[in-house]
Amino acid sequence: MSRTEQLTAEAPDERAVDDTPVPAVAEVTDLEAARRLIPGWRPRIAGGRIGVRLPKRPLIVGLALLAALLAVSVTALGTGDFTVSGVDVVRALVGKGTPSTDYIVNTLRLPRLLVGIVVGSALGMSGAIFQSLARNPLGSPDIIGFETGAATGALLQILVFGGGAFAVAVSAVLGGLATALTVYLLAYKRGVQGYRLIIVGIAAGALLSSVNSYLMIKASLAEAQAAAVWLTGSLNGRGWDQLVPALIAVAVLFPACVLLGPHLRMMEAGDALAKALGVPVERSRLALIVLAVLLCATATAAAGPIAFVALAAPQLARRVTRSAGVALIPAALMGALLLTVSDFAAQRVLAPIQLPVGIMTAAIGGLYLMWLLIHEWRAGRR
Repeated sequence: MSRTEQLTAEAPDERAVDDTPVPAVAEVTDLEAARRLIPGWRPRIAGGRIGVRLPKRPLIVGLALLAALLAVSVTALGTGDFTVSGVDVVRALVGKGTPSTDYIVNTLRLPRLLVGIVVGSALGMSGAIFQSLARNPLGSPDIIGFETGAATGALLQILVFGGGAFAVAVSAVLGGLATALTVYLLAYKRGVQGYRLIIVGIAAGALLSSVNSYLMIKASLAEAQAAAVWLTGSLNGRGWDQLVPALIAVAVLFPACVLLGPHLRMMEAGDALAKALGVPVERSRLALIVLAVLLCATATAAAGPIAFVALAAPQLARRVTRSAGVALIPAALMGALLLTVSDFAAQRVLAPIQLPVGIMTAAIGGLYLMWLLIHEWRAGRR
């Protein structure tokens, strides 16, 4: 007999003594409901002592997104002023290409592609965490001001202190963290609710945008032009100097986010249920916010503020996985795919002119935001 059945069988005797409801039955029922929130395969090893939960459809979608990302990557590496076939691209990647293809693929094009993949995946996972915490598709770091805060930190370093690339990256991370801490404290009222977080974040983003505009006006023409290009968000000229620190940061932050993923999923069902299951809600929420801000700031430091990837990637991933909540790893893969495709289009649509990828994502993301707002409005009227 299961534990639930045992408690249900014991409940009439307890009610005979006291008419109050039996809390144990409700708690166990909630526990079983919460466990069903994370469906999927459950392979176990070491005699069942260690188990891993593999959600079926997100796993299949993730493999499909990874295959699409590889196909786009090979196409991007082989396309340009000097065309390289797909077979030669693969040979160059495994170290068996000719000197010319090695130089074109591995030296000229591969660093930019990898920066795009790392930045896109960081934005996708960051957006997934914020949208899950806010329980709102508009709860994206580029909508609620965290990306703007990172840009403010970088602009202060570029225009006021005149630091190098490493100092700009550190300032972007500090700017994003300071913005997140301010928004969190202003939105805190016996906990942080998604609606207050979005409203306070939008207000903070508007305020920081005015600060960025003021810094641009006070700068010299040359400095303002350089800062304007950075603010657009671009992968032009990005190489190993930007890739290595971003890759190290993402390699540290991604596992931490995945480990806190079950807490995030339970908090989507409500703070009360999450607390009943033993989740330290406020500590988990604060840790997830810090991790998501660091991911967003890392992406901003590497490529500038790129709009709408963090907004669109989690929602597209949620729709193709058909999951009730936001899946972190599919969102990261979707973000990498979106940014890689957008950068490929930015390089080829008006060739030989190369547009900043931020212009392409803003154009596509603006259309997506309009569709999302209309969809949410119609859903609210039903």
